[in-house]
Amino acid sequence: MGRLLAIDLGTKRTGLAVTDPLKLIANPLEMVPTHQLLVYLEQYVAREPVEAFILGLPRNLQGEANEMTPRVLQLKGTLEKKFPVIPVKLVDERFTSKMAMQSMLAMGSKKRDRKEKTGNLDKISATIILQSYLASI
Repeated sequence: MGRLLAIDLGTKRTGLAVTDPLKLIANPLEMVPTHQLLVYLEQYVAREPVEAFILGLPRNLQGEANEMTPRVLQLKGTLEKKFPVIPVKLVDERFTSKMAMQSMLAMGSKKRDRKEKTGNLDKISATIILQSYLASI
């Protein structure tokens, strides 16, 4: 059985999260620079079975596309070509960054751990996307 791997695409950094092999629990995996994402995914898929990619689809408050939506759809197409046997599923990611920040505050994360460059916010956002997907299946 493969894992589900969630992707929270950003312009500079991309957060990743994975499930356990039984697909019960979502865990933060990594933050990778966006320009290195495909190389990272190739290496990950070579050593871990991945059943599906869960890609966060950004929308505005009205549910319409925003400036990141075309980039996410382009990544979806790239993933489908590069990994043809791994399905790519889209999940609404509205409010995930806000929820991730609230989670970090609730956990008592220090200010330096919440800074963008640490990637913690990106990983937790990806985890929330993955949890949302798991709850929907």
